[in-house]
Amino acid sequence: MLEKVKTLEGYTLDSRDGEIGKVSQFYFDDLHWTVRYLVANTGNWLTDRLVLISPYALAGVIKEDRRIAVNLTKKQIEDSPPLSSDKPVSRQFEEAYYGHFGWPTYWGGPLMWGSYYYPQIVREQEHNLGPVPATPNGDRHLRSTLEVDGYHVQASDGEIGHVEDFIVDDETWAIRYLVIDTRNWLHGKQVLVSPRWIEKVSWGESKVFVNLSRESVKKSPEYSETSLPNRDYETTLHRHYNREGYWDGELVTKRHHQ
Repeated sequence: MLEKVKTLEGYTLDSRDGEIGKVSQFYFDDLHWTVRYLVANTGNWLTDRLVLISPYALAGVIKEDRRIAVNLTKKQIEDSPPLSSDKPVSRQFEEAYYGHFGWPTYWGGPLMWGSYYYPQIVREQEHNLGPVPATPNGDRHLRSTLEVDGYHVQASDGEIGHVEDFIVDDETWAIRYLVIDTRNWLHGKQVLVSPRWIEKVSWGESKVFVNLSRESVKKSPEYSETSLPNRDYETTLHRHYNREGYWDGELVTKRHHQ
């Protein structure tokens, strides 16, 4: 199911044996545009460290109660490798973190979760995956949703607005769309842009560049912030831009492993 990041911020995180805090932000991978960690605001518990929860540990989002079920105990989280709140998430930390929980690393393959599109497939088959591939060199490409919120968005022929929110899939934890506010150009219209249509992100300039024209964005189906996009809307949106939908290949992969 699709969810807005700003809606999920503030959701309570429930471990197996009690509440551990609330969602404060998300860290995502800007290569696959997939959420890698939920960052928990733990209040007076574990105040001296950054508490990260991988989607591997998530059992479900309960919208009615504004809660996210976490399939870990408080003791497991407390005993996990600590990360200082003033330090970035290093690959060394991630290797220790995934090793602590016995999870396969997400960077061990070409898809969103290594060799899979869905984290639950990895959980179900993690004991049959074989050796974890060696860690590749290079930047981890982890970014905060709070950092990118407000970035200006540049079309191929001019600016179209700024990033207002993100829409994520709470099954794969992929970022499906960036919500773009065009108030300074189209008088309040909001549009959706898929990460697949992003040409590059300039972190130094705080800009997102998309390979779309302003005219095509102007004529794109309008997005209403009062409702989440359904598959009919998504199909219309992708047809407007003459782009393939993300769902076909992932659905085949999921069925193959069920």
